Amino acid sequence: MSRIAIIGSCITRDLWPILGETPRNLLYVSRTSLASLFAPAPAGVTTAGEPPNGMRPQPHAALVADLRKTALAALVAHRPTHIVFDFIDERFDLLSAGGGLAAHTWELDVSGYLDQAAFADGHRIARTTPACERLWLQGAAEMTAFLGATPLREAKIVLHEAQWATRYLDATGEIREFEPVVDVLEGRMTVLRDQNAMLGRYQAAFAELAPQAARIRAPDDLRLADTGHRWGLSPFHYVTDYYRDIWGQLREAGI
Repeated sequence: MSRIAIIGSCITRDLWPILGETPRNLLYVSRTSLASLFAPAPAGVTTAGEPPNGMRPQPHAALVADLRKTALAALVAHRPTHIVFDFIDERFDLLSAGGGLAAHTWELDVSGYLDQAAFADGHRIARTTPACERLWLQGAAEMTAFLGATPLREAKIVLHEAQWATRYLDATGEIREFEPVVDVLEGRMTVLRDQNAMLGRYQAAFAELAPQAARIRAPDDLRLADTGHRWGLSPFHYVTDYYRDIWGQLREAGI
């Protein structure tokens, strides 16, 4: 039986619930970055045992894993047969603080942890800057080296080459165009075209570093966002046919 790990976002994790399946033997690593996974943990951060401020358990657990840098050990312990990467969560800025790095996610904002002294000297590294890209490329190189140097070398690597949708299905069934500039996180705006260009560079770089990876991608006509999506309208919350197509490709990859 497959033991699956996802290092990515809800676009891959949501395949199961959207298509009425129940995930088994699944490890889900999200709300992080390849740059953050291999960076030191910000020193002096205290995390709560229970989710603070009304957060749900899974997003809080993902945040804690990013702050404490526990995801890689969990990945090795899981002993996956398949590891699926998608880079949609690589939309958040990085936060340099306490001698370490963390992904500056919505969860980090609402957790209250940013009020701690460890973040007093922190500074943001904007996602679309050359500095952030250099850190990400370093993390990608470290990830592929890590895969080869651990029991993870036995796992089949799958790269889900997702892109943000430029169009969406509205509540009446009409196809509309997204605005060229979209809100990533409560006022942090990004140019949709720039984000897709960055994702293309990330995917190409990762594929070069991991040539053994199976590359899957939905046809362009299925890259359509859905106003009726379970998580609401977003350029990376797609119509059901998108998930069906990716699901079929994952099945062909042995999952």
